[in-house]
Amino acid sequence: MRIAIIGGHGKIALQLGPLLAGHDVDAVVRNPDHGPDVEAAGMRPVVADVETMSREQMTELLRGHDAVVWTAGAGGGDPERTYAVDRDAAIRSMDAAQEAGAERYLMVSYLGARTDHGVPEDNPFFAYAEAKAAADEHLRGSQLDWTIVAPGALSLDAGTGQIEVMGDGTGAIETPEGRDVPRADVATVLALALDRDDLTGRMIEFLGGSTPVAQALDAVAGKA
Repeated sequence: MRIAIIGGHGKIALQLGPLLAGHDVDAVVRNPDHGPDVEAAGMRPVVADVETMSREQMTELLRGHDAVVWTAGAGGGDPERTYAVDRDAAIRSMDAAQEAGAERYLMVSYLGARTDHGVPEDNPFFAYAEAKAAADEHLRGSQLDWTIVAPGALSLDAGTGQIEVMGDGTGAIETPEGRDVPRADVATVLALALDRDDLTGRMIEFLGGSTPVAQALDAVAGKA
């Protein structure tokens, strides 16, 4: 496959790149200085600012790709930029992917993401929760072969290759504490999910756990 990873210099993307050996991977980055890191991870850097690109420009960016992986994010702190990146740019990328013929689309969200997330408006997390809920819902309503990857709190620990699937794929779950997910394991979930048609239309909610990732994905695919 030819794959575009949006947010190609992020901590998850840089661990995903080596897992996609054998595929043709473009890593979309805003800063050209990030090129060497991306190349070291086995990806080709493509410099583009998805925050400011139009849908038409993004369509051209994604044309010729088979799959898109969204791992980008504003990083919190500024609600206006959070909406601009995590909601608006993400939604534009979905519409662009559909127009460009990149049918497979994987979205990195978070465990508990849903429209009725219950986060108070005065909570610093509110803008992110709102943005991700809107993006996820837009993706669900698209014609793309989508999968939403929704891990719990992330860590920089070494990957274990094991997770625990939670919830029912709707986001209606309270996130337990103390069960952080290494970003390396999120990358493993993305790499394996890319090639699995039986995960289309599914939200994979998970924490760190003791079930091998492939086996855990089998369980998600088998749910009605």
